[in-house]
Amino acid sequence: MQTNGPQPRLPMNAAPGKRKEWRAFGVLILGAGILLAAQRNEAAGKNWAEGAPQAPQAAPSDFVGAEACATCHEDVAKGFASNPHSKLAEEHGKAGVTCESCHGPGRAHVESGGDKSKIFRFSDASAKEVDEKCLGCHQGQHANFERSAHGEGNVSCVGCHSVHASADKEHLLKAAQPTLCYQCHSDIRPQFGMAFHHKVDEGLVSCSDCHDPHGTFNGKHVKSTADQNAICTKCHMETRGPFVYEHVAVKVEGCLGCHSPHGSQNARLLNMPGINMLCNQCHSPVAAHTVAGVSQGSSELSPCTSCHTYIHGSNVNAAFLR
Repeated sequence: MQTNGPQPRLPMNAAPGKRKEWRAFGVLILGAGILLAAQRNEAAGKNWAEGAPQAPQAAPSDFVGAEACATCHEDVAKGFASNPHSKLAEEHGKAGVTCESCHGPGRAHVESGGDKSKIFRFSDASAKEVDEKCLGCHQGQHANFERSAHGEGNVSCVGCHSVHASADKEHLLKAAQPTLCYQCHSDIRPQFGMAFHHKVDEGLVSCSDCHDPHGTFNGKHVKSTADQNAICTKCHMETRGPFVYEHVAVKVEGCLGCHSPHGSQNARLLNMPGINMLCNQCHSPVAAHTVAGVSQGSSELSPCTSCHTYIHGSNVNAAFLR
């Protein structure tokens, strides 16, 4: 009798009656292998856990409380009432975030008469140690910081923030924007002094309106959105759309394909001095044409936007005509 489908192969010289025995033997070997692998993984995990460095756990008796800190650091304690962190100290029956939540247990520091080596001092710690302290609470808001340009460049949290001596109380910045950003990004500052620029120095726009200093998935810390043009169109709403006829360049290259975001010598922050030069980067120069026997000029004599007014997109004309 002939059957469809593959037939199981038997070991050489094996009788068909021994098929079940061989199957059982194969299952037994497979099960033994899985069990052995599991035991090895468990042993490896145990050895790693035993050998991995463990952070020392402070005992409750190692903490002295914020009142003890205030006896020596009275000036800091007085100013802490207006600090955003002070609100956290009121949580959990006034047992929330206190001095020792950031600086570590203070008993050894107090009993030694103020030995600075027996307390965590942010000014003496490395950038990595500082970031680990701050991200212990702020990891959720700044999950991308460690792989950001600031994080990789060892610009620690205290490079921009000061908990006890901040100029910007809302975000605890050491200096207000854009002064703080200019301290490192001095190459950007002249761009805001050009004839046409975003009003950053005037205080109408801040660096963090467009950039997230704690890191994003985009270059130069530009904020991430589903439609990346939304960084610009949240203010320039007239260009937002959606449009029936979209300008492909806007969707593909984005706003920066035509505009310089910080500042430009050209009106409307354009990348080029002439609108026609800008358009002709993608569109071949348009020859003179006539309508009803009347010359309409050419791209060399008349600006493209004289006719193609709705260059960001149109709901009435595919060529963005008026």
